Amino acid sequence: MQFSIRGQQIEVTEALKDYVDKKLSRLEKYFDAPPASEGYVTLSVIRGLHTVEVTIPLPGVVLRAEHRSDDMYASIDAVVDKLERQIRKHKTKLNRKFRQEGSLKMLIAENDQAAGNAVHEDEHEEDQYQVVRTKRFAMKPMDVEEAILQMNLVGHDFFVFSNIDTKEVNVVYKRDDGKYGLIEQG
Repeated sequence: MQFSIRGQQIEVTEALKDYVDKKLSRLEKYFDAPPASEGYVTLSVIRGLHTVEVTIPLPGVVLRAEHRSDDMYASIDAVVDKLERQIRKHKTKLNRKFRQEGSLKMLIAENDQAAGNAVHEDEHEEDQYQVVRTKRFAMKPMDVEEAILQMNLVGHDFFVFSNIDTKEVNVVYKRDDGKYGLIEQG
């Protein structure tokens, strides 16, 4: 698995790169074949806090984790632990749902062959309501529970998905009280 490692307000030394590569290589045991997509690692230091952000785009799933601490190496360790928990949680969910169809490794390997999961385009319009980014992606039909899992995996407050039951576009979102909401077409 290849990673693009960059630093913000910190020089990324060879020792840091080697440590990140070594720790993230622990994730390879969850895949039959290394994913074709490139992962992104951002190391930064802001007001004494060492932050590590890792994003790994996979077919049908985007793994993302972030951790802040007083030590960069501790932040790297914690972020890898978070990613492993996410993968195991997702694998358990998928295995429960697709027990006859195989494991997460097989599902990811099959999906990896299907191209065109997410295309990002930057567009600029010159009007009062300027759109600074447009995202296009193929919506895999899923149930509400899986959509909530996906939303939590990417670390967002909402997630747009194609509801497998109603065949319509829905949105799940995280409410201020920590519970979840669902927006359906009416």
